Amino acid sequence: MPENEKKQCMVIFQPSGRRGNVDEGINLKQASRLLGVDIEGICGDAGTCGKCKVRIEDGFFQKYGVESKRSNLSPLTESEKDVINTHMESEGYRLACQAKVLGDVVVFVPEESRMGKQIVRKAATERKFDIKPAVRKYYVKLTPASLHDALGDWERLQSELNKQFGLTNLSIDYPTLLSLQENVRKGEWAVTISIWMGKEVIRVEPGLVEKGYGFAVDIGTTTVAGYLCELATGTIAATESMMNPQVIYGEDVMSRITYCMVHEDGLQRLNEAIIKGLNDLAGRAAAQAHLKRSDITDMVLVGNTCMHHLVLNLPPQYIGRSPFAPAVHHSVNVKARDMGIKLSPGAYVHVLPILAGFVGADTAGVLIAEAPYEHDEMQLVIDIGTNGELVLGNSKRLATCSCATGPALEGAEIKFGMRAAPGAIEKIKIDKETKEARFKIIGMDEWNTELAEVGAKGICGSAIIDVVPELYIAGIIDHTGRFRKDVNTQRLRNTDDGPEFVIAWAKETSIGQDIVICQKDVRNIQLAKAALYAGGKIMMRRLGVEKLDKVVLAGAFGSHIDKESAACLAIFPDCDMSKVYSVGNAAGDGARIALLNIDKREEADRVSRQVEHVELTLEADFEKMFGQAMWLPHMKDDFPHIKHLLPEKPKMKIAKGYA
Repeated sequence: MPENEKKQCMVIFQPSGRRGNVDEGINLKQASRLLGVDIEGICGDAGTCGKCKVRIEDGFFQKYGVESKRSNLSPLTESEKDVINTHMESEGYRLACQAKVLGDVVVFVPEESRMGKQIVRKAATERKFDIKPAVRKYYVKLTPASLHDALGDWERLQSELNKQFGLTNLSIDYPTLLSLQENVRKGEWAVTISIWMGKEVIRVEPGLVEKGYGFAVDIGTTTVAGYLCELATGTIAATESMMNPQVIYGEDVMSRITYCMVHEDGLQRLNEAIIKGLNDLAGRAAAQAHLKRSDITDMVLVGNTCMHHLVLNLPPQYIGRSPFAPAVHHSVNVKARDMGIKLSPGAYVHVLPILAGFVGADTAGVLIAEAPYEHDEMQLVIDIGTNGELVLGNSKRLATCSCATGPALEGAEIKFGMRAAPGAIEKIKIDKETKEARFKIIGMDEWNTELAEVGAKGICGSAIIDVVPELYIAGIIDHTGRFRKDVNTQRLRNTDDGPEFVIAWAKETSIGQDIVICQKDVRNIQLAKAALYAGGKIMMRRLGVEKLDKVVLAGAFGSHIDKESAACLAIFPDCDMSKVYSVGNAAGDGARIALLNIDKREEADRVSRQVEHVELTLEADFEKMFGQAMWLPHMKDDFPHIKHLLPEKPKMKIAKGYA
C-alpha cells in the first residue's frame, strides 16, 4: 500500500443496510455522512449532546464476511464518559462523533439516534369481520364479606359470574389472584373482570372499566408493525412500526439461521432483540393511545417461520436444513410473561399456525385476511418481502410455496438501496427517447425536475420495482438484463466495476455523489423477480391452471409499488391488469382479524392444514424455469395484457446461463 494511501475499513450501518469502505481514522459520524446515513447531533460533533449514540456489535457476521469488534474503534473519550454510563459501555454503546474507525465494524443506530426516521409502510386497511375477541370484560358487583359471610373473594367472584353471566368452571391466573383482594376493596366490592377464552380470569380492575385492548403484530424479516385495538369494537387505537432489530445479525432468514448455528449465544441474542423490540413497540403504541402497557390484555403475532421460531425462542436450525420441519405447525398460546413480553401480567400471546417449511404464520394471516378459499376465481396472492410467500387457489383447492427473494426488493444488496425514509427515491421514470431519468422522493409530490433542491439519499423498494422495467422499456438494458453498448446517453457509463446508469446526479443528492444502478443491482433484482415468477408458474402447473383470474400484491410496500412496473418486471404471470391490485399488509390485517375474532383463529388452523405445500427445490425443472424467468419479462412466456407497454420481442437466442 502506498504511504499516502489510507487503510480502508468496512462500516455497515443497520437498520438502514448502508455499507461501504471508509478511510481508517475518520469517526463514525463522518462515515455515516459518506454512506448516506443521517445520525442525530446538535453539538457540532463536540461529544456533549449525546444524541448520536450507536451500538457496536461484536462477532463474525458471515453475511458480510466481517469480523466486527468494539476494539476496532478508538478508545472511549472523556466526552463519551460524561454521556455513556458503565452499563451502556458494556453493551457496546459509543458516540458516533467521537469513535474513530480503526477496523471493520457493524453499527446499529437506535431509533432515537436516527435523524431520518424509517418509514415502515404497514398501515392497517379496512376489513369487514365480526367482533368476537378472546378477552371479554364483565362488570360485577359483589356482596361485601362480613363476619357472617366470610367466603373467599375468589369463590365469591366465581359465584357472581355464574349467577349473572352463566360462566362456570373458571380458573384464575396466579398473579391476578395475588392482587384480587386489593382490587376488590379498591373498587368497594365492584370490579371489572377480564376473562380469556371464557375460562380464565386474567385481570381484575377496581370499579367499572369499559374498554379493553389487544395488540396485533406482524413480525417481518425487515420491518415490524403493531396495531393496538379496542377489543369490544375493533377500533384501532394506535399503529406503531419499527425496523426489525434483528437486522444487525443478517438481512434475510438464512443469515439469521446461520448466525444461530455459528454463535453459541446466537438464538439468545436474536430472541432478546425481538422481545425488547416488541416491548418498545407495545409501549409506544400504548403511550400514543394514552394507556399503559399493562392495559393490553391480549396479543396476536404473525411472522414467517424463522421469525416465528426466533420470537418463541425455538432453535431455527432445523428449518434451515432438509426436510425443513418446524418445531410446531399448529397455533400456540403462551403467557406473555413467559416470553418476556411486558403486557398485563395475565395476558396471553396467540401465534398463528405455520403452513409448511418457510411458509409461516404471516401467510396464515394473509389467508384469513384475503380468504381465497371462499371464492371461485383463481387468484394468486404474493406477499412480497425479504422472503416471498405465494398462495394460489380458490374454494376448491389451494397451494402455497416460498422463495428466497433476498432483501434486494427492500433496498439491501442494491448499491444505493435504502429502506423507506425521507430522501429515498420512491418512483422512477425513464424517457424512451431521451433516456433522461425523472424521480420522486418520499415526502415530495413533485418530480426532481420541478424542485430547486432535491436531496435524494438512495433508492427504496417501490422505485427498485420501477427501475429495471424502465431501463428495459427505454432500451438501456436488453432482455437478459445486460446494459447495451449502443445507447448514447451520458447517464450510461463504464466503470472499473462495470456499466452503471445514473438515476440522480450528485447535485440532486444529499450524499455528494451520483446515485446509480449498476449491473450487479439489475442482476439482484432479476434474481428476486425470477424466484417469485417461477414459484407462481410451478404452482399453476400443480393445480392445472392455465391463466390467473386475479393477482393480489401484499407486503410491506405492496400498496406502494406500481402494478404496471411489477407486471413488466414479471413478478407474476400474465393477468388482466384490472384484476391486479394491492392490499397492503395483509399479514398484519390477518393478525388483527385473529385478535378480534377467535373463530378466525380456528379457521386459520383448519385452512392451513388444507393447503398443499409445493417445495420448489424438489421440482426437477425449477432451475430451468427460474433461468427462463431471469429474462425480461420472460424467455418464452407471452404477456398479452401488457404487450403494448413492452418492446418488440427479439428472435429467440438463448444465452449461456439462462436456459
